[in-house]
Amino acid sequence: MKLHPVEPEELFPKLIRAFGVENALLTAGDRKSCNTMTIGWCQAGRLWSLPVCTVYVRPERYTYQFMEERDYFTVSVLGPEQKAVMSLCGTKSGRDLDKIGECGLTVRYGAGEAPFFEEAEAVLVCRKLYVQDMTAECTAAGGERILAHYGKKGGWHRIYTGEIVEAYCRE
Repeated sequence: MKLHPVEPEELFPKLIRAFGVENALLTAGDRKSCNTMTIGWCQAGRLWSLPVCTVYVRPERYTYQFMEERDYFTVSVLGPEQKAVMSLCGTKSGRDLDKIGECGLTVRYGAGEAPFFEEAEAVLVCRKLYVQDMTAECTAAGGERILAHYGKKGGWHRIYTGEIVEAYCRE
């Protein structure tokens, strides 16, 4: 069954179940070059009366440069049978190998030439609206447990909030 367009709100329940359990692929770039990475942090909802998706990327990640250079990004939720893809895309760098080719993923393009994957169960195509760096100083009360764990993993993430301009689902 092929991916077909849907209203973004139809995908919100699927996204909530996916993140932290099945995870997803964040992809940025265009027809010339792109990169994808596994993400477990993501939020979808409404901001400024628009359907939005927020993702987080550390500057050390190869995908970061694609996020900075392009106006569009995608989030592709893969099914549980794609655990090997999720593992490879979360542990290997696109600087070192062609992760998309290695995983045998079929690239499609949405608005802004944003790449996503035909194998996905759900896809959000987003146009960046807001970008901000996370900082330790902005953690609120109770942030000590976040800092104790988070500080050990490396640099702070950059937050990207994008308007969902296209959504696709396989059903």
